[in-house]
Amino acid sequence: MLRSTGKLASRALKFRTPVIKRSYSQMINQMLQIQQMEICADPPSRGLIIGVYADEEDKNDAGILSQAGWRYNVQKTHGRLLEVLRMSGPMPKRGETRMLFAIEPERVPYYSAVAVVGLGKECLGYNPYEVLDEQKEAIRRSVANACRILAELDTDRIEVENCGHAESAAEGAALGIWVYQELRDPKKRMAVPSIDLYATKDEVCDIEGWRIGLQKAAAQNLTRQLQEMPSNLLTPTAFAQNVVEVLCKSGVNVEVKVEGWAESQSMHAFLAVGKASCEPPIFLELSYYGTCAEERPIVLVGQGVTFDAGGLCLKERDELFHMRGDMTGAAVVVATCRAVAGLRLPVNIRGLIPLCENVVGCNSFRPGDMVKSMNGKTIEVQCTDHEDVLVLADALLYGQNFCPKCIIDIGTCSGYMRQALDEVACGVFTNSEILWQQIKHASMHTGDRVWRFPLWNYYSKAVRAGGRSDVQNYGIGRGGRPCKAAAFLREFVPCGQWMHIVSTCNGVMIINLLFLSLKDATNVMVTEGKEYEYLRRGMAGRPTRTLIEFIAQTICKDTAPKMGK
Repeated sequence: MLRSTGKLASRALKFRTPVIKRSYSQMINQMLQIQQMEICADPPSRGLIIGVYADEEDKNDAGILSQAGWRYNVQKTHGRLLEVLRMSGPMPKRGETRMLFAIEPERVPYYSAVAVVGLGKECLGYNPYEVLDEQKEAIRRSVANACRILAELDTDRIEVENCGHAESAAEGAALGIWVYQELRDPKKRMAVPSIDLYATKDEVCDIEGWRIGLQKAAAQNLTRQLQEMPSNLLTPTAFAQNVVEVLCKSGVNVEVKVEGWAESQSMHAFLAVGKASCEPPIFLELSYYGTCAEERPIVLVGQGVTFDAGGLCLKERDELFHMRGDMTGAAVVVATCRAVAGLRLPVNIRGLIPLCENVVGCNSFRPGDMVKSMNGKTIEVQCTDHEDVLVLADALLYGQNFCPKCIIDIGTCSGYMRQALDEVACGVFTNSEILWQQIKHASMHTGDRVWRFPLWNYYSKAVRAGGRSDVQNYGIGRGGRPCKAAAFLREFVPCGQWMHIVSTCNGVMIINLLFLSLKDATNVMVTEGKEYEYLRRGMAGRPTRTLIEFIAQTICKDTAPKMGK
């Protein structure tokens, strides 16, 4: 009996042994797979950007980490980050990035890559000779460069410390990672990482500044997106549909007015430009009410020529490629309205966008034609390639119906502006010293600079010299094309520096109507992607952030420049 029992037990053991071996082998394989995943996994998808201050002219400068960078260096890497950074060579300069990998002592670091960006000296600030806040611009350039490098490494999430100014850091990050690739194969598109503000528990983070920076950058990216869209897809009708889709979600009212309405308003100058195209002209009216309805609005006028072939005065082949961006002014107005609504600024905005195409057709307007504007002035068309001022003239006249605080028009009226300023600044023409100081002050903060050009009577005489009409769309003389374009537009806004309007709000008072022309944006329409790290090659989306900052500063009386008595 005992024998038989022992035999049964030995048999049972023989049957169990393979099962036990199999289960142990499965467990061991699982453990090895987990270890292999920990050791040989794909690079973790988190990246961190921190700043370092150093004298660019001193190669031996040991560098000083920013506050957030110093906390990370001490608490997470136990001083190893700064040690490795100093061993890797001279400190990075403004706009440069030093990449450090697996700097944390953990086996699987939380941040796979840490980008240390150069911020220059700690004492950087406003430079009156450059008319620029160099500290904010250094933050934008450096953070954008680091984000682009991390994006190329397929980083899914990037955390950015404020580097001393959260708004500028957010602008640089959001502008730097943006790329137009809607029409590409989804499999071949570049990976766009998410960005967030890096902060620790014992640190007070400027989340509001970060949010404002993201709003401004998103507005400029919207401008770039509209600029980059090919003209066969972004016709005047398609542009209007895009605007309705984008702005109605943001609380901005959009009215789409058709060709018949423009004829009833006697906008013959505007209609003359678009009559050769199969696409009908459209006039958009945008309304945003951030304060009481009685408050006078700021009127924004954007040139909306969705493609400019030059008409019968056809452009050169090389010029035609970028003429899909001739609606830059319209795109800037749309993006600005969305940003103002997103920031909930207490201001009323009225945006006016005349949309059309200037192409060759059997019904093209011709050199020597005479057209009448809304105010009855006769305009002689000397060149069909200078249609921009014709499009803006009627819109400026229509804008005076709203009793505005000021009128701002944005257009691309002359390629000669690039010869004067290259892509470093927009040209500004204004009859108001107050508006000039405000727009200059705004551009100083955004890094998207502006420069004032003369609006002298000399140029007004040049566009009035024709004996057959009141004004000419080109004028006499060989040069000064941007100045003559501004002088032409001045004929369709209040004469002189001020226009007196009687208002019955709280009694009888005199209202000053100011006029600011953000012209010309032609030279900043396209960028080569070399001057600014936060702008890739292509359409630049400028001067959107400067215009948003300008509107914000007109509200904040403490930051607006004050004029002496």
